[in-house]
Amino acid sequence: MENNSTNKQSIIGFILIGLVFFGYMLYNNYQMEKYNEQLAVEQLAESVAAEASAAVAEQQGEQKADVVAVTEPLVVADPFIIDGAEQREVVLENDYLTLTLSTVGGQITDATLKQHTKYAPKEERNELVKLFDPTSASFDMSFYVKDGLKNVKVVTAEHNFVCQGVVEGADSQSVTFTLPFKGGAALNFVYTLYNSKSEERDYLVGLDVQFSALAPLMANQTSIGVDWRTRSYQNERSYKNENMYTSLYYRHPGETGIEDLGVSEGNKSKNVSTSVDWVAFKQQYFTSAIIPQSVDFTYADVAYQTMPEKSGYIKEYSMAAAVPYTPQTDGYKFDFYLGPNKFPVLKKLTDANGDSLNLERVIPLGWIFSTYVSRWVVIPLFTFLSKYIESFGLIILILTLLVKLIISPLTYKSYLSTAKMRAVRPELEAINAKYPRQEDAMKKQQATMELYNKAGISPMSGCLPMLIQMPILIAMFRFFPASIELRGKSFLWSDDLSSYDSILDLPFNIPFYGDHISLFCLLMVVVLFGYSYMNYKQTAATQPQMPGMKFMTVYMMPIMMLFWFNDYSSGLCYYYLLSNIITMLMMLGIRALVDDDKVRASIHTKMANTKGKKSRFQQRYEELMRQQEQLNKQQR
Repeated sequence: MENNSTNKQSIIGFILIGLVFFGYMLYNNYQMEKYNEQLAVEQLAESVAAEASAAVAEQQGEQKADVVAVTEPLVVADPFIIDGAEQREVVLENDYLTLTLSTVGGQITDATLKQHTKYAPKEERNELVKLFDPTSASFDMSFYVKDGLKNVKVVTAEHNFVCQGVVEGADSQSVTFTLPFKGGAALNFVYTLYNSKSEERDYLVGLDVQFSALAPLMANQTSIGVDWRTRSYQNERSYKNENMYTSLYYRHPGETGIEDLGVSEGNKSKNVSTSVDWVAFKQQYFTSAIIPQSVDFTYADVAYQTMPEKSGYIKEYSMAAAVPYTPQTDGYKFDFYLGPNKFPVLKKLTDANGDSLNLERVIPLGWIFSTYVSRWVVIPLFTFLSKYIESFGLIILILTLLVKLIISPLTYKSYLSTAKMRAVRPELEAINAKYPRQEDAMKKQQATMELYNKAGISPMSGCLPMLIQMPILIAMFRFFPASIELRGKSFLWSDDLSSYDSILDLPFNIPFYGDHISLFCLLMVVVLFGYSYMNYKQTAATQPQMPGMKFMTVYMMPIMMLFWFNDYSSGLCYYYLLSNIITMLMMLGIRALVDDDKVRASIHTKMANTKGKKSRFQQRYEELMRQQEQLNKQQR
C-alpha cells in the first residue's frame, strides 16, 4: 500500500517536471523565433537599402564620401520601427546653397546662402546668411500604421533614419534617408539639390517622399500631417526695419493674390481651413518656402512668434498642415525654396503643371497702380542697368533722371497751372472784396468758378499731375527697402544701401528718431525744406490762405521725414535727395522759360473772347451751390 502511494507521487512528480520542461521548451522556441524574425527583418532592411543605394549610384554616379558620423547614441523605444544605429549628418552644396541634413528625422537642419552675408561693418562682413536655426529647425510627417490589433502613430522627427550616402548625378546630387518597418516596408526621404545654374533651380531643394510596401501597414486615415518650424536669424542692421518686412505668407490654389499674417511685434496665428499650395517663412530679403508639387495642403495652421530685440533672432515660424491620403498613395513630392527675395527668380517658380506660383508677391511693391509701376517699369529698368553698371549709386542716379524725364510733362503742366493762377490773382482778390461776408460764400464760389471758366483754368490741373505721380513715388518708396540688389552695396559713406547710413551713433535713444544720425536722411530733409519753401513762395501768390499754412507746408513735412526716414534704407533717402534736387532744377528751368506777363496777357485775351458760355461742370457746380444756399436759408 505504501509502495502504491509512493509510485503515485513519483508519477505525479514526473508529470509536473515534464510539463515545466515542455513549457520551457515552448517559451524558448518562441523567443528564438521572435529573435530570428527580427534579425531577418534587419537583414532584409539592410539588403533593400544596399540595393536601393546601388541602383541610385548606377543611374546617377558614384557616391560622395562626405557623411559625418555623430557619436551620440539614439535611444529607440518602439521596436515596430527599425531605427538606424547611429546619427549622421550629410552635406549637400552647390554654388549658391549649402545644406546640412540629419538622419534624425531625415530633415534639413541648416541652410546657408553662400553668396550673401549678414550685416556687419564693411571690413567685418564675412558671416554667411543662415536661414535655419539648427536648434529650432524641425520638419516631420505624421501618420498611423497597424501593429497587430493597435494603431501606432509614426512621427518621423522622433526616429533615426538610415542614410544611404550622397550620390552625384549629371546635374544634381541627392541623398536618401530610409526608415525601415517590420516586414520589409520602408519610408524614404530623397533630397535633391541641383548643380545646373538656372535661376529657378539654384535655390530649389526637392524632397521625394516614397512609401515602399507601406500600404498594407497603413491604418485607416484620410490625411498625413506635415509640420514645419524654424527660427529666423537677424541678418540686417536694423531690428525694427527688418521685423517690419518679416512675416508668414501663403497662397490658395488658383489665386493670383497671396495672404499673410501681417506685420507685428507680437505673436500671430491663423487656422486656414481651405487648400493651400505653398507656405513661406519670409524675412526682409530671404524666404524659406515649402511647395507641395503632387498635391496641395488640405489645410494649414500657421503662426509666428516675434523674438525679443538683441536676441539675434526676428521670428519663430510654425506650420501644421496635412496632405490627403488614400490606400493608393505611394508618396509625395515637395520643393523647398531657400533663397533670396529676388523678383526675377521668384517669378520663374512654377507648380507641377507649369503654372506660376506667384511667390514673387511676397516682395512688397505697393498697391494697385504702384505695383504695376514696380513690376513693369522700375524692376526691369533696375535689372537692366545693373548688368552694365557696377556702382549702384550711379544706377539710382540714372533711374531718378529717367523717372523725372518721364514725368517732366506733368511737372511743366503743374507749373503752368500755378502761373495761370498767379495771373488771375487780382481778379480773385476783387471777388473776395466783393463778397466778404460768410453768408455770401456761395456767391463767391460761383463768381470764382465763372472766372476760372473764362480764363480757361481748371482748379484740378495743378493737383492732377501730382496725383498721377503718386504711384511712381509709392513704387519707389516700396522698391528700395525690398530690393535685395542694394543689399551689401556701398556708395560714398554708406556701407550698405539697403540699411541706414549712420555717421554718428548716439549714446541715448531719441523717441521716434532713434539712436543714430543718418547723413543721407539729413541731406534729404535739408533739400526737401528748400523745395518746400520754393513751392510755398510760388503757391502763396495764388492762394490768399497760404500764408497761414506756412508752418504746415514748409516745416512740418521735412520734420516728419527726418523722424520717419532716419531708420530707413539709405538708398531710398539717396533717391529722394536726388529727386528733390532734380525737381528744384526743373522748376527753376521752367520758371526761366515761362513768362508770367505773356501768360497773363494770353488769359486776358481768352477772357475777352469768352462770351460767358459755361461748361457742364460749372453748370452742375453752380446748381449744387444754389441748392446748398437754399438749404442754408431754410435752416436759418
